[in-house]
Amino acid sequence: MPGFVPPRTRVPRLIAIAAVGLLLCACGSLRYYAQAAHGQGELIVHRRAVSKLVRDPATDPKLAARLRQAQQARRFASQRLALPDNRSYTGYVALDRPYVVWNVFATPRFSVQAVPQCFPVAGCVAYRGWFSKADAQADAARLRARGDDVWISGVPAYSTLGWFADPILSSMLRWDDDELDGTIFHELAHQLIYVKGDTAFNESFATFVQTEGLREWRQSRDLPPPDWYARAMGDGFTRQVLDLRARLGTLYASGVDESAMEAGKQREIAAFRTRYAQWRERDWPDDHRYDAWVAMPINNARLLPFGLYDRWTPAFAVLFQRAGRRWPAFYISVRELAREPGAQRERMLQALLQQRP
Repeated sequence: MPGFVPPRTRVPRLIAIAAVGLLLCACGSLRYYAQAAHGQGELIVHRRAVSKLVRDPATDPKLAARLRQAQQARRFASQRLALPDNRSYTGYVALDRPYVVWNVFATPRFSVQAVPQCFPVAGCVAYRGWFSKADAQADAARLRARGDDVWISGVPAYSTLGWFADPILSSMLRWDDDELDGTIFHELAHQLIYVKGDTAFNESFATFVQTEGLREWRQSRDLPPPDWYARAMGDGFTRQVLDLRARLGTLYASGVDESAMEAGKQREIAAFRTRYAQWRERDWPDDHRYDAWVAMPINNARLLPFGLYDRWTPAFAVLFQRAGRRWPAFYISVRELAREPGAQRERMLQALLQQRP
């Protein structure tokens, strides 16, 4: 996975989108593969066509209205944003649980780098997704037992990168309209261009498409731009967390002994909480949306999503302007970048960052 942040408490998109490559992990344990296949199979069995649901008089009117708008956004994605025109997000699944999957993140005790989870098609990502919360908790317990920092996050939606027709899920309907519609743009962007193993590139690209696509979508409906206030606060909070992660990275690289490193880790986390409180009281005195996140236990794994999802979004904005704000021309430029070796691709993105206004 910052681009657009809707007006509600949330952390980066990694914990909102989740588990790309979930079904592509035949190289993993049999148990993991079996639960992934079973979970996806259940979604396929219970999927209902949105077009039929919105016409069915038995469908709850509020659900029908939301699905109808999501389908309008889906058509806009293909017709105006030049995103894939397929069966993704034309079906609906009512889940019997609050999340579709639970992601497990892990880092070594004294590292801010993820324990990677690697899949044949998706490449390496920072998490492993489970369709059962109990299975996720068991996986987390295994990782904790070997000394890792671990964090579990429930996920409302996930992508199969176009291998299956991903549905709209009941868990996604807890979002507001902007987040629901923007997620459709984001996930279709992944289906269009995806570089194996380069999370920062993939998520920054999809986040740019989401943000700019949502702006155009709102404009087409004579609505004002998305709320700047929540975006500004979200960006500020992300900077606070990235600063903590950088400080911890410096500590872990210092070479001090384990007891000193653990004490330093706890001091840095406590200092972060103090800086956060001062920042919020100074800049956002009446907004407490991130207080609960800060008050919960913090470890390395909980910091992983931050910064991945907007690192290169300004670079993609430059490419979009160069393309005359034309989506097909923009995607040609992005594909050219995607074909470059990783180190060269990063140098080119860095150069684009220097050209932003």
